[in-house]
Amino acid sequence: MSPTGLNNGNDISSAEEPPATAHSMSQSSSIIAIKASLAVLHTRDAAITKRLQALVSSQAELSRELGRLDLLRAHLGTQVVHTRDISNGMLDSAAGTASHLSSKVRELDLEKKRVEETLAVVEQVAELKACVQGVVGSMGAPQDWEAAAGYIARANKIPKHIIEGKFAARIVPSVEVPDAPGVTIESAKESLCGLFLREFEKAAEEGDGSKVTRFFKLFPLIGREETGLEVYGRYVCQGVAARARGSLREGTKGSSGKDGFFYANALTRLFEHIAQIVEGHGGLVERHYGQGRMVKVIERLQVEADVQGGIILDMWSDERSVDRRLTDVKSYPFSFLVQSFMAPQRNVGISRTNSPAVGGGTNGRVSEDEGVDMKEIDGLLSETAVMLGRWSLYSRFLGGKCRGAEKPEEPLEMPDLLVKSALSRKIQGRLTTPFNVMTLFFFRRSVEKAFQLDESPTGLSLNPSKPLDGNPPYIISAVDDVMYIVNTVLQRSLSTSQREVVASAIPTIGRVLGTDFVGMIQRKMRDECYPKPVIQGGFPPEDKIISFTVLINSLDVANDYIARIVSSRLTPPEPPHGSKAPNPLHEMFPFNHDANYVAHALETLNVTFSHKTMELITEGLNAMFKEVVKLRLRPVLSETFRDLDYSLTEEDLADIARENEDDEVETLNDLVARRFEHGWEAVMKPIQRLMQPKCFTGLLDRTADFLAKMFEKRVWNFAGKMNALGAQRMERDFSGIIGVVARGGRYAVRDAFARVSQICMLVNMEDEEWEAIIEEEQQGEEEMAWVLTEDERRRARALVRG
Repeated sequence: MSPTGLNNGNDISSAEEPPATAHSMSQSSSIIAIKASLAVLHTRDAAITKRLQALVSSQAELSRELGRLDLLRAHLGTQVVHTRDISNGMLDSAAGTASHLSSKVRELDLEKKRVEETLAVVEQVAELKACVQGVVGSMGAPQDWEAAAGYIARANKIPKHIIEGKFAARIVPSVEVPDAPGVTIESAKESLCGLFLREFEKAAEEGDGSKVTRFFKLFPLIGREETGLEVYGRYVCQGVAARARGSLREGTKGSSGKDGFFYANALTRLFEHIAQIVEGHGGLVERHYGQGRMVKVIERLQVEADVQGGIILDMWSDERSVDRRLTDVKSYPFSFLVQSFMAPQRNVGISRTNSPAVGGGTNGRVSEDEGVDMKEIDGLLSETAVMLGRWSLYSRFLGGKCRGAEKPEEPLEMPDLLVKSALSRKIQGRLTTPFNVMTLFFFRRSVEKAFQLDESPTGLSLNPSKPLDGNPPYIISAVDDVMYIVNTVLQRSLSTSQREVVASAIPTIGRVLGTDFVGMIQRKMRDECYPKPVIQGGFPPEDKIISFTVLINSLDVANDYIARIVSSRLTPPEPPHGSKAPNPLHEMFPFNHDANYVAHALETLNVTFSHKTMELITEGLNAMFKEVVKLRLRPVLSETFRDLDYSLTEEDLADIARENEDDEVETLNDLVARRFEHGWEAVMKPIQRLMQPKCFTGLLDRTADFLAKMFEKRVWNFAGKMNALGAQRMERDFSGIIGVVARGGRYAVRDAFARVSQICMLVNMEDEEWEAIIEEEQQGEEEMAWVLTEDERRRARALVRG
């Protein structure tokens, strides 16, 4: 039965089919079966009867609801008839009335709009007539130019179609002013413009600043902004030109006037004067001519700056003979450097102060500059750097003014008026290019001269009993000289705030340092003081070892110098009171991403130089170990392990002690360590007191690796040749030797002896402890960091004979 109880008869009968196990009456074979079948039939009959009664009841309810619906339909029909009557009779007339009212309202709105437009036209025409009469009246006897300009400014606000309209043409003209208003106003503009020009120029000639300002403010009122800006630009340019010429005339009165930084100061005064004009007059121009209009004046000023700045640069170039000096430095042969890198043709040991230069014989000071005066080049570079720095400040100032105060967050860019200016091209040709060329010469010649005058430290000795002259670091004098020049050249280049200069100077410094400075030291290490034995099987001469050590120190100190020089530019020291210091690179190079470029160039210089020096230091330390330390350590090791027997018993040791007239057996316990310490100190101490700490650490690491291999080989050779007591002595001996090598806080050196230490530990390990370690390994709970393989550990356990 469905939820609605509206199933048909088939559904009812089908819903109450007898169970499959029930038998029909015809199939019953007994009274019990018949009774069962009758019971089933009675039950089914009762269910069907109940269903039928429910259906009948629902049919009655449905009939009542249908009756109610018919009644409601009758009422709705009546209402529909009434509604149609209202719509046809009442609403049609109301809709017509509403449409008529809407039309009238629209007509009234249109009429009102037209009246307002007419009134506006009338008011504008009245305003135009008042302006025309006011202009004519003010230009008459009163000659009130401000009032006349004010009337024209008011007239300029009136739409052009009103001024040229027929209504204005009929209303505005009068007996006094018969022309059309447009003609009258244009005529007045032309007349006032000419008048203002004459008065402005007259005031400019008389030097009357207040009058100049008075008439300058009137040009925008009559719609002649371009004229006003143009005449004002000429006016300020005349002042710039006059001051620039006067400055040059003052300098030419005496012969000493052009010495020093005269032209740099002249260029500085030119830029400062223009900056003062822009800063002082910018507010006036922006206020009366509109935002951003000062750029027009700046463009005109830049044209004058091109002329005056070009004159200064041309005079400077001629006065300083820049072209001739460029020719000299480009043709400089660098004879000393060239000869130094050639195959050695002179006796080893000649003093560096007497190294021959071309034409100099044995006197290094004769013609050492070969026709180029280094002091003059240095002065030229300093003066050029000042002018380039002033140009950078000037460019930054104008860049900020052209960017505008309303866009402070935008990155600063070089304004087009400077990029395309004639002065910019002259700066490039007269200053930037010569500066880069002379910087290369000055730095390379300084490096060459530093090596010509190079001196090694004196009073050094490998004898520990002899005191050393001077204080560490023990380096050649060329290092201090060259690094001073590096700092000077770098600072001078950065002071220009020119990306083009830095892009040339920093790679130049790196290239010269890598080829000439490092190359000269490399040649000295290879050809002059390589610590090679004089005779086969002997030791290198002491002076060679000392000189070689000094050159390794020189590379290490030079590396530290460059790192500090670069770091001081990248991360300047913090200011007091905990405030954060601005990055000077961003202050010196404000345009776009120039500061990031400079920082990257400095980092590249440091990394590249460090790579070259560390490579040569590594080669030098390898040579020191191979030719000096290794050769001297071999007899030390032979003496250390002389007559060493780890198979002796306690009685044997006591007998040896008695033979040596020593009642204490313990005195033999540290015999090996004391032998090694004596030889070790004799070999390493003299080198340590001369060599830089970082370099000596590197040498010590190489030595420790060598000793570790030698010790491990000796330990394995004791297999079957020592007893339990000997194993304990062996561990104590090697522990003492390792302690000697690692003395002085170099605990990390012990890592090189990890294999030897673990072998000695395993030899003396108790069986229970060894079994516990094996068990931990099997369970994966091992805590020991082994450097020995499993086979090597088992081999170590078998070193002691049974």
